[in-house]
Amino acid sequence: MHAFLSPRLFAKPIRILSFLAVAAAMLLGAIAQDGPPSGKKKGGGGKKGGGDAKGLIKPSMADTIKVNVYADNWFVLYINGRLTAVDSIPFTPHNVISVDILPEYPMTIAVMAKDNADPKTGLEYGDHIGDGGFIIKFGDGTVSNATWKAKSFFRGPLNGDVKHPQVEHTPIPEKWWAVDFDDSTWANAKEFSEERVNPKEPFYAADFKGAKFIWSADLDLDNTIIFRTRVEKTEWKQRWNTKPDLDVSGAPLK
Repeated sequence: MHAFLSPRLFAKPIRILSFLAVAAAMLLGAIAQDGPPSGKKKGGGGKKGGGDAKGLIKPSMADTIKVNVYADNWFVLYINGRLTAVDSIPFTPHNVISVDILPEYPMTIAVMAKDNADPKTGLEYGDHIGDGGFIIKFGDGTVSNATWKAKSFFRGPLNGDVKHPQVEHTPIPEKWWAVDFDDSTWANAKEFSEERVNPKEPFYAADFKGAKFIWSADLDLDNTIIFRTRVEKTEWKQRWNTKPDLDVSGAPLK
């Protein structure tokens, strides 16, 4: 005669074994993703990270800063001689471009900004004189203001004559974006009020606190402006010791 064993006798041990199996699977998954609980993640830990076994320290997003740019109507931005940002909308609607950059100091900033203007007449919408405006703010506190250099390379309509419009073009200098470009003879930018530039809604949704709208001396008739400035931070030290190996020399520079 065989003894009858009730299934209830096995139910509790089975539940315990199932719970232990799930817990073990979760622990193994966490170790595979983050490393052992007592160790560090691959490549170092913390927001900025430490060196790996070879002593390589890579930059992280904690080393970057945000840059906000608004231009009436278009801009291209170079930092330390490298193409960094281009306005994605050449005319309207007016927009803000925000990018993350990995800053290195001293930092040379060069910007070409353009107002909407016919290259033959300097007018927009057929017979109107437009006005420009440019503003930029970096996460390190660098802002556009009257200390920047500014030079106009396209002016018109001369004397504001919309009946018989004429324009003046000055050749754009070679490598105006370069770190060693000489802008020592250029005049300083002129600041303009927010009311004068009349920025559109996207401007108010971004952080431009402390920055000033700038242009050349004539906000209405100067249509293509190059701005330049150099930011010094003598206390800054590069935290990372790696550099890119990829070749981007074929990227467009102008």
